[in-house]
Amino acid sequence: MINNLLSGISRRAFIQISSAAAAIAALPMSRGLRAEPTAVQPATAVADKTGVWKPAACWHNCGGRCLNKALVVDGVVERQKTDDTHSDTPDNPQQRGCLRGRSQRKQVFGADRIRYPMKRKNWAPGGGDKSLRGRDQWVRISWDEALDIVASETKRIKEKYGNESIWLTGSNGTHYLNVYANYGGYTSDWGTTSWGAWKDTPEYIGVHDGWVRFGTNDRLDLRKSQLIVLWGANPAWSSPGSPTYHYLQAKKAGARFICIDPSYHATCELLDADWVPVNPGTDHALALGIMYALLEEDDPQNNPLIDWDFLNRCCVGFDREHMPTGANPDDNFKDYLLGTFTHEPKNPEWASEICGVAPDTIRGLARQIGGTRRVALLTGWAPARIHNGEGWVHAFSTLGFMTGHMGRSGRMTGVCCHYTAGNGGTRLVNGGGTGLPNFPNPISSTINHNEINRALTEGKFRQRGKGEKQVDIQMMLHTFNATMQTRANITQGIAALREKVEFIVSPTYVLHTSAKYSDVVLPVTTEWEREGTILNPSNRDVLIVAVNIVKPLYEAKSDQWIAKEIGKRLGVDVDKIFPISEKQQFFNTLQGANVIDEDGKTKVPLLTITEQDLAAWGVKGKTQQGKISLNEFLTRGTYQVERTEGDNYGYIAYKDFVQDPEKNPRDTDSGKFEIYCEKLTRISREYGWNEVPPIPAYTAKPKGYEESFSDWKGKVKGEYPFQVYNPHYLRRSHSTLDNVPWLREAWPSPVYLNKSDATRLGIRHGETVLITSASGKTLRPAWLTETLKPGVVALPHGSWFELDEASGIDLAGADNAISEQVATGFGTSGWNTVLCDVKKWQGPALIPDVDRPQRIIFGEER
Repeated sequence: MINNLLSGISRRAFIQISSAAAAIAALPMSRGLRAEPTAVQPATAVADKTGVWKPAACWHNCGGRCLNKALVVDGVVERQKTDDTHSDTPDNPQQRGCLRGRSQRKQVFGADRIRYPMKRKNWAPGGGDKSLRGRDQWVRISWDEALDIVASETKRIKEKYGNESIWLTGSNGTHYLNVYANYGGYTSDWGTTSWGAWKDTPEYIGVHDGWVRFGTNDRLDLRKSQLIVLWGANPAWSSPGSPTYHYLQAKKAGARFICIDPSYHATCELLDADWVPVNPGTDHALALGIMYALLEEDDPQNNPLIDWDFLNRCCVGFDREHMPTGANPDDNFKDYLLGTFTHEPKNPEWASEICGVAPDTIRGLARQIGGTRRVALLTGWAPARIHNGEGWVHAFSTLGFMTGHMGRSGRMTGVCCHYTAGNGGTRLVNGGGTGLPNFPNPISSTINHNEINRALTEGKFRQRGKGEKQVDIQMMLHTFNATMQTRANITQGIAALREKVEFIVSPTYVLHTSAKYSDVVLPVTTEWEREGTILNPSNRDVLIVAVNIVKPLYEAKSDQWIAKEIGKRLGVDVDKIFPISEKQQFFNTLQGANVIDEDGKTKVPLLTITEQDLAAWGVKGKTQQGKISLNEFLTRGTYQVERTEGDNYGYIAYKDFVQDPEKNPRDTDSGKFEIYCEKLTRISREYGWNEVPPIPAYTAKPKGYEESFSDWKGKVKGEYPFQVYNPHYLRRSHSTLDNVPWLREAWPSPVYLNKSDATRLGIRHGETVLITSASGKTLRPAWLTETLKPGVVALPHGSWFELDEASGIDLAGADNAISEQVATGFGTSGWNTVLCDVKKWQGPALIPDVDRPQRIIFGEER
């Protein structure tokens, strides 16, 4: 590298530099570096001698939801660009793409695309040599043979073991689910995935989940906040595109920022925020310490920190005077905080021992949050992706209740991430439905993600309200292609697949982890090769559409075509399941698209559709008048509602309820926000893993901070002294795009260590380290930093698992190589409560990811 730098910059160095620059240019987030407004382009297709620009799907689940365009020349994509459809302003920002979306053609046209159907060489009906899954050779087969195998194995396994033995993973592939629902049903699975405890807890206490219902105000109102607390949220990495720009506008309007997080991340640096380093998974304790300090220092006359009027009007359960009917008054939250009956007050000193934040800092947070008039308490999902995470959701919400930062302009408390990052509120523009029917699954068995491996190895799992159930999984159809990659404890899962399951099939376009350990792979098209799609949801202001970019590559077929062909061979009525063409389905989503009119209330058609449009498409539909013509929408790729201060599109979460709780009750037993919620305990008993308290009482988290000590009182660290958390990473969206060479070269996916920890362990920057947990091992190059809390390891989420068969060590830094399946509460997956040890690797240095061979398979000819 030194010689390269002396003689001229190397290609790798150039890509690293240019990728960093591209990230800054693509993300509207850098101080003083935002480009001047781009001139509005013509609404018609930009065609020239070299080709035509088409809106291309950026379909991966990062939350940015940006506009992606591809320059198609003679059926080949030569370039990509992002939003230039209108002038860029703070009120109406362009929906700019990031480096991931701009690299997407290297995914669609990658050398590792699955070209044709294949099966394992040593597979046979009943499984053959199952131990060779993941290391067997592949044999090319025809579509007819592949589909016949899937159908015949389905029939054989159903006849021998019953429908419950057929597991359709992920419950995400609607087409396959509907076919198998019509064939007697299937076992499904469920979990909290990205949401963590925000998935189910909110509905019981009366707050919104931030995904379907929105607990934070819109982006224009965010500018009215004086203090914005970002708790466990890093939108610059997890939601690239416009979201971070919204926070910059709030900063420009005068807001101060506090970031509470184990690391001083890119968003924290950008916003010049005060950083409060916290131990992963201990945010619950920190919130309790803050709330105690509010009680400790509140003086309604001289130092009002608590909004007593809000608590008394809008909540039940804070104190003994406001407990719900039938509850023991002694069980109120205030007495719990003060330790009236437990004799263990949850004061800042108590909290500090767990969360690692100094007591004075905790009291300072209480003064700022309670003493500032307009505060936005915004959290990502990450702090709730922990075991026993329900209490954190309850505690965070209660902090908002105590301070009254809800239902008012500039004041909000809730989830603010993914496609709602920096911009809460009901959607202003929506796509229509496809027109396909849905069919219920006649089988009720559904496995929690924390018991997948147990179901495979022991044949048992727990189901809500039904207790322990038996299951004998003998077939897996990966409708959700990341099941083996994005669920905890991959190594144990692979061992189970190599021992037990008789047949595994993956429809896929690349050999991801689920496909690698399958028996048959079926090549599917990407969104670029299909009729088109509406990217729904995008952020609340925008609807983004994508059209067909290229014809299907190689022998790839759509998931719908594959499902239909399997259905025919199973003897189900596929015409009932798929009564209309894929083209008609796409058109239906366009026909049904709607937008909120300027009055802020009325839904009107988005698109103008003419008789000529219907004739040109050759579909069934109706003419209508909308805001934009069909052709213009398909050319621009987007429709954006223009926002201005004082328009009718503003959104303030819970406004009506806070103004008049009696006329606008919450959907809870009491009709109010429930600080005491008996239903939490009752529902947790139905699940049967552990009991969730009715108030946000602290419970230690399995594999959490306290368990990193062998002697908690003596503060003696145990076998796994480090805490692991999994930041989302710019190289990939979850695990998707991890195979793209450009992104691997630009973002090497190291493990981040605090410099003081590395010095103590004799680890230098760039050296290979071995990360070990109770469930597995992985290798990574170590990157040393002072922007990460000591005792914490940051292992980026989503690397493709790469098992070294000789040692049993993962070579790719897959976070789920070291995570564990622990079922707690409402079934929340605890990816940010993982313990590990880190040691300097004594073997050969790890090969950089970009230099590892891609998973390119062609299959032997027979």
